[in-house]
Amino acid sequence: MECVFGLVGDGFAIIASDTSAVHSILVHKSNEDKVMILDSHKLMGASGEPGDRVQFTEYIQKNVALYQFRNGIPLTTAAAANFTRGELATALRKNPYFVNIILAGHDKDTEPSLYFIDYIATLHKVDKAAFGYGSYFALSIMDRHYHRGMSLEDAINLVDKCITEIRSRLVVAPPNFVIKIVDKNGAREYAWREFIKDAATGLPTT
Repeated sequence: MECVFGLVGDGFAIIASDTSAVHSILVHKSNEDKVMILDSHKLMGASGEPGDRVQFTEYIQKNVALYQFRNGIPLTTAAAANFTRGELATALRKNPYFVNIILAGHDKDTEPSLYFIDYIATLHKVDKAAFGYGSYFALSIMDRHYHRGMSLEDAINLVDKCITEIRSRLVVAPPNFVIKIVDKNGAREYAWREFIKDAATGLPTT
């Protein structure tokens, strides 16, 4: 029941993801970080098969770093998105990766951007995106409440609405989420949204 979603606001982009590592009916861990910091000003949120997700995102991260090391300048967000799309397309006819990606970044002198890249190498620049079972609810909430030029506070409130809806509507809902943000000051972790049970009643609280 994976879910990763993101949106662009006024001078920033946010990606949020569940933190559950599951296989079949088993939950192996609930603190798996699925939003990778590619470099100082880029984030990559990924969902899909765990092995493919980890291997492919690390491969992209190291190649982005290699490009900067060789050339002395970082890839732009658009260039990183097109490189990622190219690698997925190349692998598609050889040994495909089942991984869906939301790539966010902030480039110098340009607005923040968000890219939707799915496992069959479809690439689109978007204002909001989501993957996984939770996307059915996250996309509907964002369609209703999202608007261009959102402040950071409004965007975080919208992310929290999506998380609340996913937790309440999915049959098997991921308990914890991580939220990361990228703006002119860089890419960083913003907060965790943990599912906590009240010690007295044993009932979940937010």
